[in-house]
Amino acid sequence: MGMEQLSQQIDAYVSWKRDLVREISRYRDWLERCRLNTPNIDSRLERSLRLLRLDHITLAFVGEYSRGKSELINSLFFSAYGQRMLPSQAGRTTMCPTELFYDPASGHPYIRLLPIETRMSDASIAQFKRSPGHWVNIPLDASDPANMALAFSQVAATKVLPVEQAIQLGFLPDQLESAGKPDMVQVPAWRHALVNFDHPLLRQGLRILDTPGLNALGSEPELTLSMLPNAQSILFLLSADTGVTASDMAMWQNHVRRLGDDGQASLYAVLNKIDVLWDDLAGDYFVQLEIERVQDTVARQLGLSNDEVLPLSAKQALLAKIRGDRELLERSQLGRLEDLLCERIVAQKEKLLQDAVLDHLLSLVSNSHNSLRVRLEKVREQQAQLESQQQDNGQTLFDLTSKTRDDHGTHHKRLLGLKTNQKLLRHQGELLREAVKPERLELHLSQVREKLSGSWTTVGMSQAISHFFRTVESDLTNLRHEADLANRMVEAIYARHNQENPLNTLNAPRFKVEPYLRELASLKEKADIFRMELKTLLTEQRLLTRRFISTLAQEVVGLYQNLRNDIDHWSADALIPLMQYSLEHKQMLETHMLRLKSLAQETQQARQRSLQLDRYRDELEKQLEEAADILRQLRRPPPLKRQAKVVALHGSQRA
Repeated sequence: MGMEQLSQQIDAYVSWKRDLVREISRYRDWLERCRLNTPNIDSRLERSLRLLRLDHITLAFVGEYSRGKSELINSLFFSAYGQRMLPSQAGRTTMCPTELFYDPASGHPYIRLLPIETRMSDASIAQFKRSPGHWVNIPLDASDPANMALAFSQVAATKVLPVEQAIQLGFLPDQLESAGKPDMVQVPAWRHALVNFDHPLLRQGLRILDTPGLNALGSEPELTLSMLPNAQSILFLLSADTGVTASDMAMWQNHVRRLGDDGQASLYAVLNKIDVLWDDLAGDYFVQLEIERVQDTVARQLGLSNDEVLPLSAKQALLAKIRGDRELLERSQLGRLEDLLCERIVAQKEKLLQDAVLDHLLSLVSNSHNSLRVRLEKVREQQAQLESQQQDNGQTLFDLTSKTRDDHGTHHKRLLGLKTNQKLLRHQGELLREAVKPERLELHLSQVREKLSGSWTTVGMSQAISHFFRTVESDLTNLRHEADLANRMVEAIYARHNQENPLNTLNAPRFKVEPYLRELASLKEKADIFRMELKTLLTEQRLLTRRFISTLAQEVVGLYQNLRNDIDHWSADALIPLMQYSLEHKQMLETHMLRLKSLAQETQQARQRSLQLDRYRDELEKQLEEAADILRQLRRPPPLKRQAKVVALHGSQRA
């Protein structure tokens, strides 16, 4: 098992995505060849391709200062270098949030460091990422581990600043180390680190986020408002010798616990440093009992199940891997975490991708497959009819053409009706967009800024932010009302289609506002926590408050932007399956009419007519075969589901 298996799982996941990309491209080509493509379908397929290409897996390490986050990253990912990469010795540890990833476009590995002074600006880390000029760039040489470790040590760098300036930068003075001079303290030299280098797991799309303690989650709002909520798995580190301290609990409750509520992220507590409980005199049995006792207590305190609390020793695991000591590696219990990452991280991503891309794609391809199957059945039926009436197949051909023309007319009318419905839905989409238009949000933001600039007391700020959230909630409540009307309209259109086409019933896609309301509630809760943490008079913390409000505003701006994008996509896509169904039938009937007309005009023998119909049937059979194969490939379960089926099958065979 271990990280080799995680590497294999991620590799299989990447291959599965590559297969999906290939099948989407193949389906696009197939639609073109069959003259069934439309701009709407094409743009939907293009969005699916973009989602697949940009997709990655983020694993975040969170915890108080000195809980062993960097050491755990070293033992999981960097033991092959034979030494520590990320600084994790006592007194030399990660001082700024650090992202590790592989950027194939960059050409060279690097560490980029954002100076701590940039906190004086209102600009977010995301905005700074778009301006490389603000970062200090250190090239990395992957062939020289000692040099790499030296470059990595920069993330632990500190600088000496006056206490006042440290407070302005968002640090709480009682949490900072004295610089040995009056009114001077040590602060992290860097605000953020980006590490790009080639590592098998990073190459496959894994991203690692290492967060420092030292009140980083409070003083860098973007971490809790944006970066951590985007992670698929969060490992919360604790120390076995201290258990859950008051500051651990505050971090868990204020910044971490809620991240698992919406099912987007898996949350685990890692009980590190179990080697402090190792006791040669007590013996392994009693040591394990003590570890399990601490594990039970931690699970109860954090509200997790026992198997979500993983006891281990990152330090002993790293030593064991470097020395090749299998017995020590087993004793470190790192294997359980590695196995869990294998099982859960990729399964989580597979599910998210299935919801975002695959389900919609399957309905499109399934639609095409059904249309073609119906057409082929009709051709076979008409062929049999012609062959049974060879004496008068000229009249039969005329009748069949007339019947096909009637069918074509029916689908043409349906398509015109759907186009009218599409216009109505676009209008409904405009009403939805109106509820969350940028000008509305800008008005809310300017009001909150005005109120905040007039009052820097906790009470004044509380009232300003509460009012801001009330206005945004009001927008989303209005949006939900409009969305209910739009959903009812779409459901009625689908109900009519299902009544007219009982063999091709389809589910109406609903526009959902609830996930956005949950996201807003989460932002509001974080704003409440932030306000409670501030001192009564905010003069000292004015810069931090301004940055928090600025980050909060950016998150709400992003939420409105995502809502508008979703509204655009939904109003454009909601009727695509129905339009596709009628359009494909209409197009195929047009082709069919042309073939029947050409046969009717022929003065040839019945045998030659029969050969032409055979050729037409063969064409349709080939098209259907390819559509069926695309559908089969898309329906293949993702790698982990496939693996689970194989294991279950072997188990039942043994039984």
